[in-house]
Amino acid sequence: MTQSAPPPAQPSAQQPAEPQPQPEPQPVDATPSPAPQSADAAPYAPHSGAVPPPPAPGAPYGAAPAPAPARNNLGLGLVAAFVAAVVAGGVYGAIIGLTKHEIGWAAVGVGFLIGLAAGRLGGRNPVLPVASAVLSLGSVYIGQLVGEAVIGAKETPLSFSELFFQHFDVIQQAWKADADPLTFVFFAIAAYVAFSTARKTAL
Repeated sequence: MTQSAPPPAQPSAQQPAEPQPQPEPQPVDATPSPAPQSADAAPYAPHSGAVPPPPAPGAPYGAAPAPAPARNNLGLGLVAAFVAAVVAGGVYGAIIGLTKHEIGWAAVGVGFLIGLAAGRLGGRNPVLPVASAVLSLGSVYIGQLVGEAVIGAKETPLSFSELFFQHFDVIQQAWKADADPLTFVFFAIAAYVAFSTARKTAL
């Protein structure tokens, strides 16, 4: 007698089904991921209204301007000094003729005007201080002769121009007679002031 195999056992309705594994929840990052930047974008772009960093200590804010070149115009300086010597000599002679005295501050003014003209217009040429001193000696000498002529014009019937231009030898003899050690001191003062002024005021 054949025996039939029993049918497979069916799961019972009461038997619970095997639980399926559930995926674990992943933590959510609250910080949004940065947007991708292009290669040309600056990695640290400044914020609006940000103050630029101060310069490093000791760093200059700008390049210093180049110093102006020293003036060196010998011809112009000599011409200016000569003109100043003529003018100063005439003024110096007029002062002597009016006061009948040689005044020290007037000799100082002669040297100062000559040195100032040479230094300001001629510049720093080393010849100019020496030339200013020499011109100041001539200016003081001419000024003293002019003073002698002015005084002589007051005491004689001859005019100033007649005495100075037609009788210049007489004016020179009168100057030699009136010259004293103080006269030559005024020469030295004028020369020193002209020399130092030309050096100090040179541009």
